[in-house]
Amino acid sequence: MKVLWQAAAHLLAYPDERFWRRLPLIREAAAPYFAPFLDRVARLGAGELAAHYVETFDLDRRCCLYLTYYADGDTRRRGASLAALKRRYRAAGWELMEDELPDFLPVVLEFAALDATGAEVLREHRVGLELLRAALERRGSPYALVVGAVCGTLPPATAEQRAEVRRLAAGGPPAESVGRQP
Repeated sequence: MKVLWQAAAHLLAYPDERFWRRLPLIREAAAPYFAPFLDRVARLGAGELAAHYVETFDLDRRCCLYLTYYADGDTRRRGASLAALKRRYRAAGWELMEDELPDFLPVVLEFAALDATGAEVLREHRVGLELLRAALERRGSPYALVVGAVCGTLPPATAEQRAEVRRLAAGGPPAESVGRQP
């Protein structure tokens, strides 16, 4: 699982030069999990994959790589969730870079790969992962293969989690209008 999570962290990062340099290592270490993804992105090439990444993760709110967004949306509660994640990382001896949010899926996956408490963070965000996987599948995105592999490492979703996935898929994440002018 740890190798899969570490590889997935790299594969879900923006496909810059480092992404392409790491692909041979990822293919060697985690090909059984990601061969279909690796084959698809090799056919796409750097420019097309970068454009797909931006279109998918930056412009489609249903394909958000920030896990607290699914449960908390754009609310004040999300700030508390982010702070709680930062505290968990610090308790494990991790310090995030200033430009990283603690709920960014590649960060969470790297934490899960390197710290025993990280798997719990993934389990807690199972609903968000399932929503992301489903949205990526609907788009026909190769990234659905990566998120699907991550979901496959977690215990099956509970009935309550599946109901929450359906509810959020139908209505979207919560939003606040406090302080906004009508």
